[in-house]
Amino acid sequence: MKTSHFSRRLWLVSCLFAFTLATLAQQKYSPKAQERITREVRHKLLMLPNYGGPFDNLGFKLNGYDVVLIGQVTHATLKSDAEHAVKNIEGVERVENKIQILPPSPGDDRLRHALFRAIYGYPPLQRYGVGSNRPIHILVNSGRVILEGVVDRQADKDMAGIRANGVPGAFSVTNNLQVVSEKKSH
Repeated sequence: MKTSHFSRRLWLVSCLFAFTLATLAQQKYSPKAQERITREVRHKLLMLPNYGGPFDNLGFKLNGYDVVLIGQVTHATLKSDAEHAVKNIEGVERVENKIQILPPSPGDDRLRHALFRAIYGYPPLQRYGVGSNRPIHILVNSGRVILEGVVDRQADKDMAGIRANGVPGAFSVTNNLQVVSEKKSH
């Protein structure tokens, strides 16, 4: 009799353990906590002292309570500063830093500045050049150009791409600009 009682207890404990594991696996992350973490990560990245120029692009993804940092920067210190700023946020369990450091190149630096003048100096796009956090990010790696960020209209996205394509020394231009105002109306 004792063996059968022990077997039933073992079976019951095993079932409770399996149920607990299944319940834990099905638990979702708190949307309120994720929203707070998202706001704090965005704020911490925007407040980094060396961030805000048009030649760097920082972003992130939130996987549960893990933060994955993404983007491209021209200075290695910005990559490490971003990681340090985010890993101390309450609720963040892990930070994976996938920020790419763009290699230093005098040719790419000249191209960045020429692209800046071509885009932000063009009268219809000059309004995007106001303030310290410009919404069009100009990323250059070995002559290949990527435009990241946001604009208000599809026409602005197209103009920025055309202006970038017209700059000598740009081998290719990828226009990843997002149109925010028109998106909201659809």
